[in-house]
Amino acid sequence: MNFAALVLLALAMSTDAFAAAIGKGAAMQKPRFFQALRIGLLFGVIEAITPLIGWLIGSAASEWVSEWDHWIAFALLLVLGSLMVREGLSSEQEEEKAAPQNQSLLMLALTAVATSIDAMAVGVGLAFIDVNIVQASAMIGIATMVMVTIGVMLGRLLGGIIGKRAEVLGGVVLIGVGATILYEHLA
Repeated sequence: MNFAALVLLALAMSTDAFAAAIGKGAAMQKPRFFQALRIGLLFGVIEAITPLIGWLIGSAASEWVSEWDHWIAFALLLVLGSLMVREGLSSEQEEEKAAPQNQSLLMLALTAVATSIDAMAVGVGLAFIDVNIVQASAMIGIATMVMVTIGVMLGRLLGGIIGKRAEVLGGVVLIGVGATILYEHLA
């Protein structure tokens, strides 16, 4: 996987956390930069750990599926991307409309874990291709930290307008990364 594909993957993995951060930022009263940065750091660390866990799981099974690895990575990314697009296009009522203004660390961590489950599945797929998992995980974590920090700061201004669009874009990018992996292995 080339560097450009890793950058796109990292950005795609951060979009659901970005959408959640906009909601968190909208629920907070005038979030300060250091509050946003702390939330971004929490999300980024969790988002960086989950692909490593997924990669370890996928590596344990890689010798049995080495002939099909590119198809597995493509299928996982296609499914995850499609789910993100569907979620982004759904017309749900506003979530957390009556959310408390100050979020506890535990609630923020649980939100971060919930938004990073897809990164674990991506980590499973990455175990079947030639990729530096430490570099990929670090890029995912950094992108998530930056996107969440920005999301919290923008949340008060933008509310739910951008959140769903970011998730749709992230899903499309995941599908594109999966198609690129498949193309590289079949070409």
